Amino acid sequence: MELHAFSLVAVVLAIAATAGMVAIRLRQPLIVAFIAVGILVGPTGTGWVAGDATFELLARMGIAILLFLVGLRLDLHLIRTTGPVALATGLGQVLFTSVIGFGIALALGMDTVTAVYVAVALTFSSTIIIVKLLSDKRELEQLHGRIAVGFLIVQDIVVVLAMIGLTAFGQQTGDNITLGIVLVLAKGLGLLAGLALLMRFVLPWLIHHVARSQELLVLFGVAYAVSVAALSEWLGFSSEVGAFLAGVSLASTRYRDALGARLVSLRDFLLLFFFLQLGAMLQFDEAAQELTAAAIFSLFVLIGNPLIVIVIMAVMRYPVRVGFLAGLTVAQISEFSLILAALGLSLGHIDSSTVSLITVVGLITIGVSTYLILYSYPIYDRIKHRLGIFERSGHRGTTLDDHHRDVDVILYGLGRFGSRLADHLTATGHRVLAVDFDRHRVEGNQRSGVTAVFGTADDVHFLDTLPLQCARFVISTVPQLHVNLALLQDLRHHRYDGRIALTAHTEHDAEQLRRAGADRVLNPFAAAATAIADALTDEDGIDVVEPGDHDDPRRPGG
Repeated sequence: MELHAFSLVAVVLAIAATAGMVAIRLRQPLIVAFIAVGILVGPTGTGWVAGDATFELLARMGIAILLFLVGLRLDLHLIRTTGPVALATGLGQVLFTSVIGFGIALALGMDTVTAVYVAVALTFSSTIIIVKLLSDKRELEQLHGRIAVGFLIVQDIVVVLAMIGLTAFGQQTGDNITLGIVLVLAKGLGLLAGLALLMRFVLPWLIHHVARSQELLVLFGVAYAVSVAALSEWLGFSSEVGAFLAGVSLASTRYRDALGARLVSLRDFLLLFFFLQLGAMLQFDEAAQELTAAAIFSLFVLIGNPLIVIVIMAVMRYPVRVGFLAGLTVAQISEFSLILAALGLSLGHIDSSTVSLITVVGLITIGVSTYLILYSYPIYDRIKHRLGIFERSGHRGTTLDDHHRDVDVILYGLGRFGSRLADHLTATGHRVLAVDFDRHRVEGNQRSGVTAVFGTADDVHFLDTLPLQCARFVISTVPQLHVNLALLQDLRHHRYDGRIALTAHTEHDAEQLRRAGADRVLNPFAAAATAIADALTDEDGIDVVEPGDHDDPRRPGG
């Protein structure tokens, strides 16, 4: 059936929307659904989009916007706040995965160049998918979530550098390789210098005037990203590299968040066409021949990658539980892996069978890892006894001297609720030892009567370093149910006989904590609502009420 271009796009979008609804019901990322639609409308299925220039153009636009947003939101501050673990885990996982993956590829009979592409493709995980899943589970602000996002940013930087290197390598043949490398470096430095001048003298002024119109701001962002991408391609680099650098050049402006927020929907829409095209490129006869290799690589990514992260974090004395939860976020390959494969095909480094292999690995790992992350805690509870071999003795907390061990309250969490609670406790004469996983909060603590140390609530070995025999009350302001249940169990294991107060944001969680044996359950939202309602009905007017005042255990011995 022949379809006009407009009708073709309409039909394909309708099919993609239907497949997307099915994927959501199955709790699968839309990437899987879109690739499946690409298979359906590609040469293997209806053949509608075979070699269609419209889909190819829209796909390239989607990739450009994706890389532009990665550069625009390059948050090096997040890497710093998670300390060296983000860099060590990110670079360590990339190194070990690529080396081991390269060895597996050679053992399967692949040539060196193909093995390099496959190995590199296995190292990158999807920032988009992981952030979405962690956000849905409200785990972005937990320790493993922050570490995961930190090393995913490191991976994003590495993949861009890899694309630059592969593009340069693809242009060099014969005896002029040295001259070619020098030429590539000169062009790259020229591009960077030009963008640096724009960042210094032009872009701040220009975007200030452009931002007066929100519609013009979006148009400018797209035009700038595509223009720098086209310039990069003209200079011999990939368009993806140019789009990334375009984003980096605007990352320091105060309009980056507004621009990024308005381009996310456009990115998601245009990326649909990239995944459709990728699915259309998948040849089942080639994929069938690669099923054994795909199964081996998928098992390596699903099992090997998390183990690598667990080992690295265990060496850095993080709890195995934190390492396991962070490790599950690298149990899949990303959209960048598929972009890298498409780049290798366009450069002539690999053939379509290798692209099919990487795509199949992507489909398997993305699909399976989604369920691994969604059900991470039940999975951990089932296998934690087997992971005990990775637990390191010792702790990552601050050593307390005898003076600082003289406390009567141990408080987990120095966030908004925890810091206010610490202030109230010290104001009533209590000596507080605060534990937090954010080094900036610990190092920046200036509260009189509060000693702050680095640690986590789910590190059973860290409890050995705390003055539990002196503390009359242990309070957790961490709202995650599983963390509080783990802390409660560990305190009972250490035969702690003081009072325990734990925080919950829902009545369901609060009831489970009560059943588990918590002496007090703090619900700051419910307490604040009750206090404000009482104040509104008070004939004297509205008083200033701090969250948690009604359920505030400021008398630990009571």
